Amino acid sequence: MALSYKARKRWSLLLLVIGLPLYIVVAVTLVGLLPRPSFLLELGIYLGLGILWALPFKFLFKGIGQAEPDADAE
Repeated sequence: MALSYKARKRWSLLLLVIGLPLYIVVAVTLVGLLPRPSFLLELGIYLGLGILWALPFKFLFKGIGQAEPDADAE
């Protein structure tokens, strides 16, 4: 079942406003449990986690910044 443009827009906003901050808190907490690695390794971990969160939601964000496809052209 495909989501409508309006539903995808709402879900993506909810994910960015609520889901991303929660993911950041969980990621920082889990990385904080490990012994502190070198700066470059820690930077790589955070960059990897920053990219990893968006991959499952790629379909949700695709085309959200464009005009609504079903809107009448004026």
